[in-house]
Amino acid sequence: MRQDHIISAKQLSRADIEEVLDRAADIAADPGAFADRHDDALLGLLFFEPSTRTKMSFTAAMKRLGGDVVDMGTVESSSVKKGESLADTVRVVEGYADALVLRHPSEGSAKMASDYVDVPLINAGDGAGQHPTQTLLDLYTIRENAGFDDLTIGIMGDLKYGRTVHSLAHALTEFDARQHFVSPESLQLPRSVRYDLHEAGADVREHTSLEPVLSELDVLYVTRIQAERFPDESEYREVAGEYQIDAGTLADAKDDLTVMHPLPRVDEIDHEIDATEHAKYFQQAHNGVPVRMAILDMVLEGER
Repeated sequence: MRQDHIISAKQLSRADIEEVLDRAADIAADPGAFADRHDDALLGLLFFEPSTRTKMSFTAAMKRLGGDVVDMGTVESSSVKKGESLADTVRVVEGYADALVLRHPSEGSAKMASDYVDVPLINAGDGAGQHPTQTLLDLYTIRENAGFDDLTIGIMGDLKYGRTVHSLAHALTEFDARQHFVSPESLQLPRSVRYDLHEAGADVREHTSLEPVLSELDVLYVTRIQAERFPDESEYREVAGEYQIDAGTLADAKDDLTVMHPLPRVDEIDHEIDATEHAKYFQQAHNGVPVRMAILDMVLEGER
């Protein structure tokens, strides 16, 4: 993978994806072999939205590669609070770091910011747009547990605002995958995403209930209904809690069904599922470190 910036899952070919996943597998098998590869590198973190897994796993990944991070901190403690533009912020931080990781609430912000910097910029989520590094760790988890051959995946929850869904759906068009999308009608895939999937020849089917397709699934990818994305709180209240799974829900599922979630969860997966063989969402979160180590290793390699 030789990309100046990583903005969208759309820019990643199957070869790009497999190169990242293969390197992540090498790292997971022998992390010590990668410990000092980038001991002179600094990663700039610019998070305009809250984050636990993405921010901490990028930090851990950079440090496990021997480098370090410089962190803008919260919006409230930065010059953004004084009215500094995103373009100015990234141009300033570019001077402190060898690569940048940006999370921002506005869709398209990562693409815009990348036009102003020469160091690699990695999109860690742009509003309801894309989240390509989450997709890569999702694909790694899928490959480790279910494989990519003749894959049937159900993606359930907030499909309208879910950037993890949009990225994953695009990436899966590179593989032999049937995609079932389960959501309330008000949270179905955006027309633009649906169009792109059809143009890519994806096998896409939409449902309002999980029950008719559950027994076919190899993977069930559950997402949170995101209150913070709704322009109208009453719209959120209408669908909050509508799509939940518990042990009873999975009674008709395959024994080896893989249940995933990008986290954080609220009430969409009952905690009783955590102790079952289906639950892979904590493994999924932990996979963020080797996968993001692989991504950083590859983009920083190109800077040498």
